[in-house]
Amino acid sequence: MSVVSRNPILSGFYPDPSICAVGEDFYIVNSSFAYFPGLPIMHSRDLAHWEQIGNVLTRESQLPLEGAGVSQGLFAPTMRYHDGTYYVICTNVSHGGNFVVTADKPEGPYSDPHFIEGADGIDPSLFFDDDGKCYYIGTHPNVDGYKYNGDYFIYIQEFDTESFKLVGERVEAWNGALKGVHWPEGPHLYHIGEYYYILHAEGGTGPEHAVSVARSKSVFGPYENNFCNPIFTHRHLGQRYPIKYVGHADLVQTVKGDWYMVMLAVRPIFGFTTMGRETFLARVIWENDWPVVNPGLGILSGELNVDLDEQIPECSPTSVPGTNKLYDFTHMDELGYEFMFLRNPKPDMYEIREGEGLYLKCDTDHLSGKGSPSYVCIRQDCHCFEAAVTLTGDELFEGARAGIALFQSEDYQLRFEYSGVSANVILRKDGTDEKIASVVSPQKLITLVINVMGTKATLFTVREKEAEILVRDLDVSSLSTEVAGGFVGCTIGMFAEDSEERPDAARACFKSMSYKRILPAAKNSGEGADNSGEEA
Repeated sequence: MSVVSRNPILSGFYPDPSICAVGEDFYIVNSSFAYFPGLPIMHSRDLAHWEQIGNVLTRESQLPLEGAGVSQGLFAPTMRYHDGTYYVICTNVSHGGNFVVTADKPEGPYSDPHFIEGADGIDPSLFFDDDGKCYYIGTHPNVDGYKYNGDYFIYIQEFDTESFKLVGERVEAWNGALKGVHWPEGPHLYHIGEYYYILHAEGGTGPEHAVSVARSKSVFGPYENNFCNPIFTHRHLGQRYPIKYVGHADLVQTVKGDWYMVMLAVRPIFGFTTMGRETFLARVIWENDWPVVNPGLGILSGELNVDLDEQIPECSPTSVPGTNKLYDFTHMDELGYEFMFLRNPKPDMYEIREGEGLYLKCDTDHLSGKGSPSYVCIRQDCHCFEAAVTLTGDELFEGARAGIALFQSEDYQLRFEYSGVSANVILRKDGTDEKIASVVSPQKLITLVINVMGTKATLFTVREKEAEILVRDLDVSSLSTEVAGGFVGCTIGMFAEDSEERPDAARACFKSMSYKRILPAAKNSGEGADNSGEEA
């Protein structure tokens, strides 16, 4: 028996994947940057069907994000298991640097962070050797002098898991496969057969991204270059190829002895990446004690057969990435693991009242700032979708507004606002708001809808089952990595804002939220095209 795994295995904003196998179970964690809670945890038993079982960092004491830009915060986690304990190591580039948290269950709860003294740089990983010793591997600026942007070196040092301290000598082990390489990063260390391997990314997490490998018979080296490096990349396929930026990989072995690799890649549409970096899967074999990725193909495939029995998780559909989502807040008592906030949410930011809905406080921290806005969101995970919220404006004062937002960053976002009197479409580009459309709508209950087809958005209201289009085919290509920059993909969710501080803040009551994936009418073949022709 085998199961078909379809790429991407995690669609949408799931970058920098790290995978961990414990018996027949597989776990993936991904970067989450300035979103809270931090580091989503995915679980699978067949490498094809995934569900979110929690988040690593769920308390403000674990994850301070005050003032962090949306592409700051948490970079590149690694998850490992040893002797009954799960370890997640990561970098909070905004507060504290490199740290480790531990738990006795993969879903947590995890400890408060143990920040690692002397562990400079980013992208840390842990490796447990056969003798039980643990080693830290990470990347930092060249200690012999930073000669150019991205002049980094990968270093290895023993790590004491009792004191959470680096011990012994630090070794500058590797600085990449290519001469003058930029950004050797995301390193992982393995002991397979008689060799130790460093698997890492090169070229930056953009068009030149690639996976390279080096090996040694000693954990501290010297490491020899694989003459086939980079062992995996799409950079040679050109800018018009529909899957790009391939890199930042991690290896995993199944109980049957087969090897696989997870990595990130992007799927632009018409040349614009709105979903950010996603998680893909490839097969690995070993030849001459070197890994070969997707042998005979050499690039990512749309699907691959995995020699494991199919095991579909029994869980709420909303906890499965890449599915339609419908939330009736009048019949909920808590938010699912997939919901996120920007930075640390304020204690009184939201409340779910049985039979009434989700109340969001209209806050003076806005989506355009670096505070803690009232924003509850999920990831955009397809190019074509329709998202809607139904809310009431009964408690909205003059100057307060609430609605639905498609959010890329503080400076790039699309907001569909309702004030209780009118509905407005606001497109924010390069830090400047532009009112695109407005309609008078003094209704108690209103539905706001954003329909996105690639890089075009149509926005309309629904009142008493009557739809009114405010804007059709609005260009939202600015909400992309190519224009807005950064490391994140778009999220979509509910927000509530106010123009002034009030002793008794206004609140917006959201009755429901939906997210429906749309199958494009004509699917593109992919190769050599700007349009990805995604799976819906």
